[in-house]
Amino acid sequence: MDYRSEVGKPVIVLICGSLVYYHCEHRNSSLVSLVSDVLIVLLCSLAILGLLFRQMNISVPVDPLEWQISQDTANSIVAWLANTIGAAESVLRVAATGHDKRLFFKVVFCLYMLSALGRLVSGLTVAYAGLCLFCLYMLAENSQSISACLSRFLRRTNDLAEEDAAEQDTM
Repeated sequence: MDYRSEVGKPVIVLICGSLVYYHCEHRNSSLVSLVSDVLIVLLCSLAILGLLFRQMNISVPVDPLEWQISQDTANSIVAWLANTIGAAESVLRVAATGHDKRLFFKVVFCLYMLSALGRLVSGLTVAYAGLCLFCLYMLAENSQSISACLSRFLRRTNDLAEEDAAEQDTM
């Protein structure tokens, strides 16, 4: 049962991503239109469920208006965001000063490749492809048969790397 729920998560994310991609790319709608459509569907669904529960005299066990996140959770989210932005800013500052030439050329190369990719395809297509690859990665990591094959492959490449290192030490 636990295996099925772990495999179901990437599939659900992939389906939701496909719907977002279809809505924004093929219907030529904006992200604001997508959010408003989702909110309208949720509002109508909740209203119908509320009327149905009231008609059947069923009490709702959890009131969504009482949901709150703890102060620690909010602090950890803000701290993660600040650390991520700070790390990106420090990398770009070091690259911009030119003290580390190798980092400078890596940043320039990555930005150039992103620019070339942006000219070829839309940003939404790249985001959707990234989502698909992420879902495939999650699916492969949660699948027992694929994980066994990957572990054998990774063990083989690690063994080859150790053999190469041993040969270089003898030279």
